[in-house]
Amino acid sequence: MVGDKARGEMNAFQRNESKETLFTFISAGDDPPKGDFPLQKKSPKLCGSNYPLSIAFIVVNEFCERFSYYGMRAVLTLYFLSFFHWDENLSTAVYHAFSALCYFTPVIGAIMADSWLGKYKTIIYLSIVYVVGHLIKSVGAIPSLGNQAVHVVLSMVGLFLIALGTGGIKPCVSAFGGDQFEEEHTSERSKFFSIFYLSINAGSLISTFVTPVLRGDVKCFGEDCYALAFGVPAALMVLALVVFIAGSGLYRKTPPQGNVLLEVCKCIGFAIKNRLKNRSREIPKRDHWLDWASEKYSKQLIGEVKMVTRVLFLFIPLPMFWALFDQQGSRWTLQATKMNADFGIYVLQPDQMQFLNPLLILVFIPIFDFGLYPLINMCKLNFTPIRKMATGMILAGLAFGLAAVIEVKINETDMPRLVPKESLIRVLNLAKNPVQVAIQDKDLFQQPVESFQNPAEYSKLILNGEQQSLHFTLQHQGLTLAFNYTVKEKSVYSLIVFEAEGSLSSRLITDLEAKPENGLAAVRFINALSQDVNLTIDGKSFIAVQKNYSASEYSLLERDIYNNGKCITETGEFPLELGLLDFGASYTVVITNISGGALETWKSEDIKANNVHMAWQLPQYLLISAGEVMFSITGLAFSYSQSPASMKSVLQAGWLLTVAVGNTFVLIVAEAAPMAQWAEFVLFTVLLFAVCIIFSIMGYFYVSVDPEDLEEKEEKRETSSRGNMIGLVTQKTKL
Repeated sequence: MVGDKARGEMNAFQRNESKETLFTFISAGDDPPKGDFPLQKKSPKLCGSNYPLSIAFIVVNEFCERFSYYGMRAVLTLYFLSFFHWDENLSTAVYHAFSALCYFTPVIGAIMADSWLGKYKTIIYLSIVYVVGHLIKSVGAIPSLGNQAVHVVLSMVGLFLIALGTGGIKPCVSAFGGDQFEEEHTSERSKFFSIFYLSINAGSLISTFVTPVLRGDVKCFGEDCYALAFGVPAALMVLALVVFIAGSGLYRKTPPQGNVLLEVCKCIGFAIKNRLKNRSREIPKRDHWLDWASEKYSKQLIGEVKMVTRVLFLFIPLPMFWALFDQQGSRWTLQATKMNADFGIYVLQPDQMQFLNPLLILVFIPIFDFGLYPLINMCKLNFTPIRKMATGMILAGLAFGLAAVIEVKINETDMPRLVPKESLIRVLNLAKNPVQVAIQDKDLFQQPVESFQNPAEYSKLILNGEQQSLHFTLQHQGLTLAFNYTVKEKSVYSLIVFEAEGSLSSRLITDLEAKPENGLAAVRFINALSQDVNLTIDGKSFIAVQKNYSASEYSLLERDIYNNGKCITETGEFPLELGLLDFGASYTVVITNISGGALETWKSEDIKANNVHMAWQLPQYLLISAGEVMFSITGLAFSYSQSPASMKSVLQAGWLLTVAVGNTFVLIVAEAAPMAQWAEFVLFTVLLFAVCIIFSIMGYFYVSVDPEDLEEKEEKRETSSRGNMIGLVTQKTKL
């Protein structure tokens, strides 16, 4: 937290808000407009208190809207990966492009509200856009509706409208809630913002836990139900709009009063333009480059802009923190898909891990405010806001360092990455006796392969081109047999050795080249019977496998214990028990015999299951959530204390843009510089530590000021410098 004086100047909402609430409180000023506006009617009060009844509608609206936004965003990365079958880099890039757009558009909403429509109409109109975007997004997730191009177009249009809607109303809703209070009820207004903050985090917490369940545990159209996962947030946004409109007759609606952000931009632009037009040495220099705007703008505005630019300069390194922070919904979710999600009593969906952030924020804020910070003050340590923000950066960097370590451990069970002229092969010996396998000019399989021996690791084949015909030799009980097979590069094979008609035979089949996505299990069947079989695994999957060692295609299944399957043959129906098909594993099940009215099978694990538990992500979530509390809340609180009241909206616009720029940086790295995931985590860690050093140096030379003192100095300097002006030429003014 900032000093006691800064705390006195800020309400409880500003002191105890998460990143999201910081982004919602942006307007031309903190308080309801003052001046000669028409007298506003007094809203009915809640239960005889000083709280306007209208705020109940605003709080419910915000809860539903945040549920809608975070619920949709929680499943977005896996939607791109599984529904569109995009690769991880493209999925990450589009996710962060959407996130960046959501933080660029609030500037548009603020301008619309303050300069044109007013807050109420802006919320209504952009909420309608928001609802339309959700509906289009939900329809685009229905598999039977058109081809993939149609799905992509509908989804991108829906996401654009959602970004315009959520970003556009972001600067209006909380400020509109503040407008409902009369001037004398400042303490009630402060408590309202705390309630408003809780509604945001409650919506985020519940939605990030519930919508992944709707996606993964509910099946529709034969697969994960993304249409439902997007449809429920759409319904909540419709409810948010209905609730907000229902309170229309109770609201105090202030007219638009002009947007200070536009005035600041115009002032800065005029100063730069005027300075470039007056570069002559005969013209006296001015104390500050913004003084070149004095021909058109008041000294008060120029002085306030100076205060703002000092703080905005400190914002320059901040996007790197958000570049790491917002990867919880992309890279960290993708990492969770490659982990073991079984917590014993409950199996988490990989995108459910995101709910830890809002939960931990709610836990950490009171711990930090009432425990950690007072303890540090008791130790008489000068823990300034700049140092808190730098500490937050360090914690986020450490979180990504842990993510890199976990990624390395995850990769130990992954299939090797193949390069051109490389392939992998292994041997499955389904014969009754050991078999010695040799490949011409290849030094592989030194030891005989035992009967039904669990296969060892895949062996690497080096080819002489994109494909090569290889000569295989099998030695079995003194007999030698030869076979030729064509092997292609970047492929994975199993050589099946079996007995047929009293002799030895073989077959080369293709295996999976990578782990099944999203924590699914893959299974295929080899039918060693002399009759065709039809298999059902979960009552839904139907697999036909021909006789005499034919192999089926792989089937993707949810991780579960499958002991209720059936095998139907010419001689009857038999139970099929597969046992546990684990996260990320690939299996080959051989139907070997029917004996005593029972089906005999042998199961081998082709690709190892995910053996790194999802609980190992908890430390990185703890670190980055603690980092958010120290960085985000402290950062905006500090910047608020360093600027005049009329410029707070400009600082919030600048803060929002740091989030947008951070997300833009992630999509550039994902698309322009693809690398191993652990290496990318290390890259972001190093970059954030470097930025932390730069920010600390900038903060060391920054001198905290009181905006009121600066305004007094500007007024005195204005008086003393009025006689120094000489003829200047500008575009519109001659002096």
